[in-house]
Amino acid sequence: MIIDLESEEFSKLKKACQIAAKALEYAKSLVKPGKLVVEVCNAVEEFIIKEGCEIAFPAQISLNDVAAHFCPLENDNLKFDDQVVKIDIGVHVDGYIGDNAATIDLSKENNELVKATVEALKEAIGLAKPGVKVCELGRAIHDAIVKYGFSPVVNLTGHGLDKYNIHSKPIIPNYDNNDKTTLEENQLIAIEPFASTGAGIVYESSPPTIFALKQKKPVRLGFVRNILREIEKRKGLPFTTRWLTKKFPKHQVNFALAQLLKEKTIESFPPLVDKEHGLVSQAEHTILVKDKPTILTLV
Repeated sequence: MIIDLESEEFSKLKKACQIAAKALEYAKSLVKPGKLVVEVCNAVEEFIIKEGCEIAFPAQISLNDVAAHFCPLENDNLKFDDQVVKIDIGVHVDGYIGDNAATIDLSKENNELVKATVEALKEAIGLAKPGVKVCELGRAIHDAIVKYGFSPVVNLTGHGLDKYNIHSKPIIPNYDNNDKTTLEENQLIAIEPFASTGAGIVYESSPPTIFALKQKKPVRLGFVRNILREIEKRKGLPFTTRWLTKKFPKHQVNFALAQLLKEKTIESFPPLVDKEHGLVSQAEHTILVKDKPTILTLV
């Protein structure tokens, strides 16, 4: 998305990014050994709403070899201990999205892995100028991560951001993929390096708890129709099982999700796991492409 810096839309975007940054810092302060992961997700999402914004996607907290897309169920008893913790937070105001992520090493043994993605992100941000090819950002990310002795996750990418669309063009690779697509003035992108101690390739695990509306189709069963109406309120943005089970009986939610997946009304986003189960770190900011690139998701 190319955004007019004098527009009301840009004001909404700046607010979304500001609250996304604050929500990420808040989440980081809550991550402590012994605390339930689901409690942190709930607290962060409540924080976003209290700040007058909406949740762009469910708060994701992915541990160790899980790179992304993990979101706990309502009664999940998973707790923090000595894991490598990725926190990914998205906020929107009327569809204008701020997206950021960070890694916390509770083990205190993987600081270099965390540094690798932080430095890769910094190097790529410095290149996010009009006319620069996206493969150049990918090369900078790759080189920074490899310098630390780790592997960039090559089948995960950064991305453009559009209204009610978290993953739009351009794709920002985590290695030099020879993509000659050039960045444009005032373009909105999320740069998102991942580093791994393992394969640097992720696969889809199960079960998925994150979904999004794919296409509208008629539904016959009344309770499935009610759940679908709730899903449609998201305007295509992702949602999680936990949100639905707070409003509808669990058995109805499970049936409805299975039915809607079968009919291809919704799509799922399963947890993404390193192929060799290596530890994974992540860092992300929302960037405005300028001659002097602007980080929008700063506290």
